Amino acid sequence: MIEKIRSLPHCAGIYQYLDPKGRILYIGKAKNLSKRVKSYFNLTPQLSPKPTLSLRIQKMLSETASFHYLVVENEHDALILENSLIKQLKPKYNILLRDDKTYPYIYVNLEEEFPRFDITRKIIKGKAIRYFGPFSTGARDILDSLYELLPLVQKKSCLKGKKACLYYQMNQCLGPCEFPINKMQYKEMIDTAIQWVANKELLIPKLRAKMEFYAEDLRFEEAKALRDRLERIGRSTEHSQIDLASTEAYDIFAIAADEIRGCVVRLFIRDGKIASSSHDFFTANDSYSLDEAYERALVNYYGSEKPPIIVPILIHASFESIDWVTQHLSQLFEKKASIILPKQGIKKELTNLAYINAIELLKSPKNDKNILLDQIAEVFRLENIPNRIEAFDNSHFSGQATVGAMIAYSDGNFDKKGYRTYHLEHKDEYSQMREMLTRRIKSFESNPPPDLWVIDGGETLRSLALELLDSNGTLIDVIGISKEKIDAKAHRAKGSAKDILHTSQGIFRLDTSDKRLQFLQLLRDESHRCAITFHKKSKLKEDQSSLLLSITGITPGKIQKLLTYYETFDAIAKADFETIKELIGTSGAKNVHNYYNSLKSQ
Repeated sequence: MIEKIRSLPHCAGIYQYLDPKGRILYIGKAKNLSKRVKSYFNLTPQLSPKPTLSLRIQKMLSETASFHYLVVENEHDALILENSLIKQLKPKYNILLRDDKTYPYIYVNLEEEFPRFDITRKIIKGKAIRYFGPFSTGARDILDSLYELLPLVQKKSCLKGKKACLYYQMNQCLGPCEFPINKMQYKEMIDTAIQWVANKELLIPKLRAKMEFYAEDLRFEEAKALRDRLERIGRSTEHSQIDLASTEAYDIFAIAADEIRGCVVRLFIRDGKIASSSHDFFTANDSYSLDEAYERALVNYYGSEKPPIIVPILIHASFESIDWVTQHLSQLFEKKASIILPKQGIKKELTNLAYINAIELLKSPKNDKNILLDQIAEVFRLENIPNRIEAFDNSHFSGQATVGAMIAYSDGNFDKKGYRTYHLEHKDEYSQMREMLTRRIKSFESNPPPDLWVIDGGETLRSLALELLDSNGTLIDVIGISKEKIDAKAHRAKGSAKDILHTSQGIFRLDTSDKRLQFLQLLRDESHRCAITFHKKSKLKEDQSSLLLSITGITPGKIQKLLTYYETFDAIAKADFETIKELIGTSGAKNVHNYYNSLKSQ
């Protein structure tokens, strides 16, 4: 190892420290690989960590058995590669922040004949685009509210049609696709919607009045849905005394940490006021580094796409790689990025406000779910507290409609946006799990890995998962959960499911009343439910496709055209003849209509 260190090149690159088992402990970047790696060690009289290093770094180096390095063209490429590998491989000693890319914005293109509002995370082409945000929560709720309260053009595809659709019949659209409407009247609605998005205090009373109307009309489900929506929109509205009496805009980042966890707080100042805020916790034990935390927070948040609104960035503390990050963001923004550490004045007060909030959030006690995750990490000796978990299961019927499902659990709740479903080719359970996990691993770059995988199966499938992860160099804990076997049959007595947990520490047979077992069963059952639901949907689609293929003149390509347009077979059955004719021709449209009409008469 010492000779390898002495022969390192004097150029930009990334380096990786590995433990005796070949697992990556740490990934770092360097403008000069030789100088950077040598800064960790005394090379004489023997190789040893420098005593001036932090205890965290000394502990990491004591576990290091070897290292690898990759040469890149420049510092910017080193930063990008380092960030990508950290997200994919989750090294033990790197700061692992959640992959928080730019929050969504609501936008409207005022150049369009009949403008409509939508959500974006990136730049939209157009000279008259107006953006609102970013929204840490509630963006979709605000958008849905606009379309429920104002008869705007509801969908992008609406104006392409020649006939007014269901939205017109429900008085949720004026029907400009078929009827002449007053453009000034439509512009007034757009102006009203802009006011509601820009000042949500104008929107909230409208929704509250609608909720009360539903309640008085005994439409309690609809009233409850609006109540929940109001709560989410309310959380996106910051009640703050801060008013810069100007149109100034900043993105503000502040990080605080204690012995156990860290917190990054983001404030978004728009038009001199706090538009929204957000925060995230992360593990901050012996892997904590304030420098790396700021780097990860900025690089992860802005991602790899130019944000819709670019403003100066204020930080509460400087960090080692600030020049690298500035260079990276400048290339991303296509203009000079500005990362400022204020020393005094209102900007300093803003960063102090963010920092104070981070400290206060650290004081908040962990809830029961957080405590349970801590206990799971301690009992099963996991590498990390499993703040984000993915669970896998597959399903099929006699080899038909073979599918797999992955569910995600994060921040104390099931993360429905993180769910994934897979159509699988293989027929046996082992090969199906291999296929599904391999596809998930290939997506680590765009969708970073979690802290823990839960596999529906025993030690064989758990070992398979570890083998696949090891081959990719990714460090994730894996727990298998299998049913107790009685007389070679799985035992699933209601209320006393004696499941077995397979971990790196061996087999655990916890009592059926144990909250840790019940939590892992909940994850397994949700993945099973998701797989079964997707299997039923896939099998129904296969069966209905087979029936349509039996009609003369209906090819797989025509079925795909219909499904691409209508999405479901139910929608095809209810579709009008003229539209189907435009998609697959007159003869095919007649055959499809005759087929569904014959089903109705049965």
